[in-house]
Amino acid sequence: MPSTEQDRVEVDLGGRRVTVPKGGLYDRYRMNTDLDEIARDPRVSGVDFFRRLPKTEVDSPIGVTLTPNFYYRISTARITMLARSRAIRTRLPGELAPLEIAPGLGLISVMFFRYDVCDIDFYTEAAVGIAVRPARHGKLGFVDLVAALKNEHLDSYVLSLPVSTGIAQVRGHDGYGFPKWVTGLDVAIDAERTTARVANDAGGTDLSLSVATPAQTSCPSGERVSSLTSYTSINGAWHSTFSQTNVLSAGAASFPRDVGLRTGEGRMSDDLRSLKPIRTVRLDVVTEGQLALHMPVPTSVRTRN
Repeated sequence: MPSTEQDRVEVDLGGRRVTVPKGGLYDRYRMNTDLDEIARDPRVSGVDFFRRLPKTEVDSPIGVTLTPNFYYRISTARITMLARSRAIRTRLPGELAPLEIAPGLGLISVMFFRYDVCDIDFYTEAAVGIAVRPARHGKLGFVDLVAALKNEHLDSYVLSLPVSTGIAQVRGHDGYGFPKWVTGLDVAIDAERTTARVANDAGGTDLSLSVATPAQTSCPSGERVSSLTSYTSINGAWHSTFSQTNVLSAGAASFPRDVGLRTGEGRMSDDLRSLKPIRTVRLDVVTEGQLALHMPVPTSVRTRN
């Protein structure tokens, strides 16, 4: 059931006031969560991944905080599509270039996230993103391209990133530079089916998904750890945000059929339509995973013509 005002407390994030669940992980621990308590949560498979990632205190636009932000139980879905590079470039800053799998063809994606247990409490998220070349990389060699497509390490630029809670919005927008806003956002992912719906400002549907979940394969903790670098501009300066996903159960389908991705009216649908997707080439679903999201750091971005 949704929490009431009596179930919530107000916290300060760099001068911004947001409410969080009273007695939740953020209320009690302020990012310094007790891993022994998390290990006792029946939703969490284990915490060994996090014990090897010590947190550090950093100053940031949202005040002094600890990094990385730990997500102890997550599920995700990603639909990867082909799009013409010329359409992609109209939405990219001039300093970034699309990752091309063939001349004139780039990759875009729609993603949905459900964070069941994390340092800033439960929330859901969705994204429209563009696969880009690493910011300080020359021409990508074949090995680089194959590694990126296998999602062992991907670089991206995000156009839309709605979330379901205020703390996720403030941290993501003010602290990381992401285009985040709060909206109604439902994500349900299990071994049988993956569904999601993003609401627009009028309460209608912005973007939705309904698809059969690909067959899942379990992995021991630490065996499959993928990473993502996202580029954002904060106060006019380029930053990179690094995240690591500990995949515990996942599956994929190439050139999947019956992917019920529906556009409606709203910011996400507008962003997706602007990229003029051609064809869906891959569906990736993680029914169980863990995530470490590091605070952004200044980065040098190549000037491009």
